[in-house]
Amino acid sequence: MERQMMVVMEVGGGGGGDHHHHHHHHPPRVSGSSNNNESDVVLVGELMEVIEKVGSYGGFRRTQRKECLNMVRRLKLLVPLLEEIRELDDDSKKSVVLHSLAFNCLSNLKKALLAAKKLLKNGNCGSKIYLALESEAVMGRFHAVYDKLNQALDDVPYDELGISVEVKEQVELMCMQLKRAKRRTDTQDIELAMDLMVVFSKEDDRNADSAVLERLANKLELHTIADLKAETLAVRKLVKERGGQNTDIIQQIIQLLGKFKQVAGFEENMVVDGSVSSRRLQRCQTMLVPHEFLCPITLEIMTDPVIIATGQTYERESILKWLNSNHRTCPKTRQTLDHLSLAPNYALRNLIVQWCEKNNVELPKKDSNVGSDGSSAELIDEIASLVQNLSSSHLHTRREAVVKLRMLSKENPDNRILIANNGGIPPLVQLLSYPDSKIQEQTVTALLNLSLDETNKRLIAREGAIPAIIEILQNGTYEARENSAAAIFSLSILDENKVMVGNLKGIPPLVNLLQNGTIRGKKDAATALFNLSMNQSNKSRAIKAGIIPSLLHLLEDKSLGMVDEALSILQLLVSHPEARNEIGRLSFVETLVEIIKNGTPKNKECATSVLLELGLNNSSCILAALQFGVYEHLIEMTRSGTNRAQRKANSLLQLMSKCEHIR
Repeated sequence: MERQMMVVMEVGGGGGGDHHHHHHHHPPRVSGSSNNNESDVVLVGELMEVIEKVGSYGGFRRTQRKECLNMVRRLKLLVPLLEEIRELDDDSKKSVVLHSLAFNCLSNLKKALLAAKKLLKNGNCGSKIYLALESEAVMGRFHAVYDKLNQALDDVPYDELGISVEVKEQVELMCMQLKRAKRRTDTQDIELAMDLMVVFSKEDDRNADSAVLERLANKLELHTIADLKAETLAVRKLVKERGGQNTDIIQQIIQLLGKFKQVAGFEENMVVDGSVSSRRLQRCQTMLVPHEFLCPITLEIMTDPVIIATGQTYERESILKWLNSNHRTCPKTRQTLDHLSLAPNYALRNLIVQWCEKNNVELPKKDSNVGSDGSSAELIDEIASLVQNLSSSHLHTRREAVVKLRMLSKENPDNRILIANNGGIPPLVQLLSYPDSKIQEQTVTALLNLSLDETNKRLIAREGAIPAIIEILQNGTYEARENSAAAIFSLSILDENKVMVGNLKGIPPLVNLLQNGTIRGKKDAATALFNLSMNQSNKSRAIKAGIIPSLLHLLEDKSLGMVDEALSILQLLVSHPEARNEIGRLSFVETLVEIIKNGTPKNKECATSVLLELGLNNSSCILAALQFGVYEHLIEMTRSGTNRAQRKANSLLQLMSKCEHIR
């Protein structure tokens, strides 16, 4: 299966930087290849070619750009090593032993480099949405490639091969960097993760989504028609490779791609209509493997089938993930389970093994050190002891535990569940009130990361975190205040938490951060306020706290680059009478008209929408807008604006003609 996948990936050119197809000129192999020297030369040539190829990729997807560029830069550091090995090959008097040493080390390196190339190719022309949604899994793949490279390079017999000291030092430096890269944790772009969450957690709320969608489209570089066409092709290719498996993420990708197309006004039905093709692909897949050999959750062939209380069989790892996410039912029958014990299904396992042997199918390898829930026993022990250390009497032990948990919670979704299951949330919430600014800052950030998990949002709020986070939002360090705002945003995706933040007076300090914070603080505050203002009573709280003047400031000061956010919040607030009194002031109407003249298509649409809502309630706003010269721009918008802008502009023009009559 792997092999086929590889071929598919390599053949399907398409996507940037892959247009000039290299015709591989391999030196002819000597028959029987007794001449080991020849095969070294071939290998060195192949490796050089891979490095040259990845060096020629033009640009990478924004979400993994840094990682890809670093990887390419590091691979180029291998060139001097390969050149020296090639020199050695010219000297054919060297012993056979030496050649086989060189050959072994080169073949291991080739495996690592091909894995790197596959990853970089994906980063160069894979689906942008997939790479963003699965950024953590992709990060894991980078780390796996780093490991492969390190292992291959650890075995290079420098001295025997007579590699020069400079080159040896250069390669060792690179290995050190790779090891360090594995420890670095700034992988998650929290704003991106949150925007994705908002988009998927909202029940298709057109208005609210528009701002977040627009920002996401910019972040993922999916706002031009050309981008969207390329993404459509990349998604089709992805669906094909997946053979219809793992369809929920594919569904999410197709859904989001559709939304981006609407934003860009590029209406094209996705040919990979989820329902038809993925079902068809699944059929092909399942025609090969007998249906009862596939885990009902992952639809992949089972390597460790277990029976649960209802008598259904699942892959151990996937049913444990299900049970560990606090489910107590059988995914297939939906019955509640009488007990949670799992019995290995040996009979089925034997059938699967026999069938695989007969049909020449390789069973996927499972990591031997994987604990019962699919994560390593060491990791679980580490998390359990870190959670205990949170209550240690030694300050530095506590501080260290918080920092470690913060990093683990950033790394991947499974860690967030593990930390919660090991009782990490209550002690973290208690540390929020600990009188040490560093600990507060780290704790609030750890909770922010943990809150990306849906179940954790509830747990964190239930433990009483919200008042403590609001306290930090008022008095913490800059960094702590920004991350508190982000945490409030993440928690308030749940409606019950929106209400709680409002009742606990969380809105005034957010408005304060919107007025006085750093750019990043302003953005975090804006996202949180946008989310909170979906609740009616929070709207009036935000207005009382003085949000309207700060929004006007964001609209006027273009250098802040927050016009989108400000307009989105205004769009939510303008339905509230108290807000309309303030937004109806002349300076405000003038600014809205200015945006309708010169803004981006999306901004024009939002500003028109706000003006329409004002006008419906107060005709003097319309007269003011006419005086500021809005009329011709509305006419222009009915011709060339986005679909929604055209509708709003038409409604506003109709309203104006009514006002004309009144005059």
